[in-house]
Amino acid sequence: MHPQALLPRRPVPALRIPLVGGGHFVLGAVPGEHFDLVVVYRGLHCPLCAKYLLELSRLQDEFAQRGVAIIALSSDDAERAAAMAEKAPGLRFGYGLSLHSARQWGLYISTGRGKTSINIEEPALFAEPGVFLVRPDGSLYYGAVQTMPFARPNFADLLLAVDFAISKNYPARGEFAGELPG
Repeated sequence: MHPQALLPRRPVPALRIPLVGGGHFVLGAVPGEHFDLVVVYRGLHCPLCAKYLLELSRLQDEFAQRGVAIIALSSDDAERAAAMAEKAPGLRFGYGLSLHSARQWGLYISTGRGKTSINIEEPALFAEPGVFLVRPDGSLYYGAVQTMPFARPNFADLLLAVDFAISKNYPARGEFAGELPG
């Protein structure tokens, strides 16, 4: 079954997820001034995820200066999420994203294939990556989902996009859901 795409300018699914270190992240409870950046990664088993999240951790102050709050999350358990959090210091990490919730967010689900190149077992099922900018009102502004861990949105480019969106009051695009001609 193919996941359903989220539509810009429409509400995203609810998200309440436990955090590494305690407490919970509830999307919209304390939103960023301009956006919440929700970054779904594959899990501890993914070496590309660690590299990707390390880059995000290096840019987190830049995002914060632009009024963007960040959450990185996966379907990993608490122990695996805590191990990933050590690789990307300073980021908030959520864990235990249900596969049902992942599918509601339009994410692709993969089956585990054993140990990865870093000798960590893949879970039996896990969500593939997604990057979302959510407005404080809970509507989707930007979304990118992938079937693979490769060629993800670049966070430096995303910073430029946030600057443009804020300075030009640029609307979310891709919102049309009506009948197509022909």
